[in-house]
Amino acid sequence: MTDAADDDGFELYDLRVEAVIPEGAKVYCGAKPGDYFDLKGEMLTLPEGQGISIYALSAVLPLLAAKQRPTHPNDWMTTDAEIACSDPNCGSRLRIVRTGLRRFSHAATTAVPLGRPAHDVSSEEEI
Repeated sequence: MTDAADDDGFELYDLRVEAVIPEGAKVYCGAKPGDYFDLKGEMLTLPEGQGISIYALSAVLPLLAAKQRPTHPNDWMTTDAEIACSDPNCGSRLRIVRTGLRRFSHAATTAVPLGRPAHDVSSEEEI
């Protein structure tokens, strides 16, 4: 049996990122209604035969790690889910949906051991 103090586990949300195409919108990124990809841990998967524009992906990619983590109910990261395509002329959006919770082990995801002191920012001046 594992003691709670020995548990190096943490949880991340699985995500589905879906293309949202408003009626009548002009789409330049190649997205079609129903297109999606899944993110489980660090692994991004697309359905067989489906692609995604690297430019559309660039708009959503910086937000995915934050969306995977539990957030405060009042945080905009909790409530806001649609991201505009990076092309300002493209009408498509990408909707990030939390689909489940998955457990990971610290030791299985990094070579840095637990207990290593983090950089102490408490002594730095506030901005």
